[in-house]
Amino acid sequence: MERTKRLPAAIGILKENYKSRKMIFKLAKNDFKTKYAGSYLGIIWAFVQPIMTILLYWFVFQVGFRSQPYGDYPFVLWLTAGLVPWFFFSDAWNGATNSMLEYSFLVKKVVFDIGILPVIKIFSAFFVNIFFSLFMVVLFMVNGYMPTMHTLQLIYCLICIIALCGAMSYFTSSIIVFIRDLGHLLGIVLQVLMWMTPIMWNIQMVQGRFPWLVNLLKLNPVFYIVQGYRDSMFAEKWFWERPVWTIYFWVLVLFIYISGTHVFQKLRPHFADVL
Repeated sequence: MERTKRLPAAIGILKENYKSRKMIFKLAKNDFKTKYAGSYLGIIWAFVQPIMTILLYWFVFQVGFRSQPYGDYPFVLWLTAGLVPWFFFSDAWNGATNSMLEYSFLVKKVVFDIGILPVIKIFSAFFVNIFFSLFMVVLFMVNGYMPTMHTLQLIYCLICIIALCGAMSYFTSSIIVFIRDLGHLLGIVLQVLMWMTPIMWNIQMVQGRFPWLVNLLKLNPVFYIVQGYRDSMFAEKWFWERPVWTIYFWVLVLFIYISGTHVFQKLRPHFADVL
């Protein structure tokens, strides 16, 4: 009974986003441009920092810790295939969570559909990810690994990130309006998630000794996305060849979305008063 009451909020926000899809794209493009307005290098900063992060991690783990190659692939390719989706997820979720605070002037407008604000921030981060996805493919090509049919699976992986961030952000973006400490907590959660998701270390390191830990790590939905990127770039598996993971991921996303939009709709009338 409680579940059926939550469905109208989830469907209503979905319709709201679809109806405002042109406005979402326009505002997301404007958000992406204005984020770096006023600096001499402009939007170049959106690409410099992640690239420097990849180079730093590569130096630390391959040169410092002497991490082993992934099969026939250099370690830097394995690392990049994990960091690219992580950059998109963390940037999109963080931006979408703070969307109500950042666009408080729009929240106070009665006629504006504030349900599209988290989606705007997600697509703003998506523009940067397009560049890095291309950068990743080119990096593989430079190392002699040409795109395959599996590379097309990156489109599915991008949809997974957008869906997961969208589902989670409706809950966090509504809660942060009332509890500002959530912004600081989110930074800690992202740090924990980054290390719980085998991005810079290989899960095979613990698979033999701690099989229970592997099963626990797989409950992290970001693990599914990162593995999907690596399956796509290393031509290992299609997502339907991991049916249990795929079903679990989408059921979890649906549950988070329904719960998150329910909370969002309940708190929505009070946003303007608090802000």
